[in-house]
Amino acid sequence: MIQIAIAGSSDENPLEKAERKAREFARELRKYKDKVVLLTGGRGGIMKIVSKEFRKAGGIVIGILPERQEGNEFNTIRIKTGMDFAERSAIMINSADVLVVLGGGIGTMVEALMAYDYGIPLIIVTDTGYASDRLELLAKDDYFDHKRIVKVHFVNNPKDAVKLALEIRKTKKSAEI
Repeated sequence: MIQIAIAGSSDENPLEKAERKAREFARELRKYKDKVVLLTGGRGGIMKIVSKEFRKAGGIVIGILPERQEGNEFNTIRIKTGMDFAERSAIMINSADVLVVLGGGIGTMVEALMAYDYGIPLIIVTDTGYASDRLELLAKDDYFDHKRIVKVHFVNNPKDAVKLALEIRKTKKSAEI
């Protein structure tokens, strides 16, 4: 199984472009529900949209929640970390084979930078309308800094994000053998 984590805005009324792309991502991901476990922050907004769409098809959604929050109703499994948001994000990212950013603000961007720092493969869906779209400005030659820890992939099409996530994992797994 591949563990794909998503980062996205918790806005209860997400921006229309981001919501559309999140649904498209989830619908494509459903095709691989027998190969993928979805990891999220377990709350509302983009996380809830993707969780709902993936769960509808029988996919497993693990919500890694901050503090002792209940999260959204589409979490198959709830992990109440008792930790603050950043600490919870570290658990989610360290548990992921790849992180896909679907549009958001500071929390989403922190998760993207955290994944880079931890060497977790990173895919950022662009043109969502959120501040995370500007992460592309930080990625000189596809890396966030001179350390070149892990390549940062930018895609506009959410379906391409799913295909790339599966391909990255397959390539990473082959390199580990």
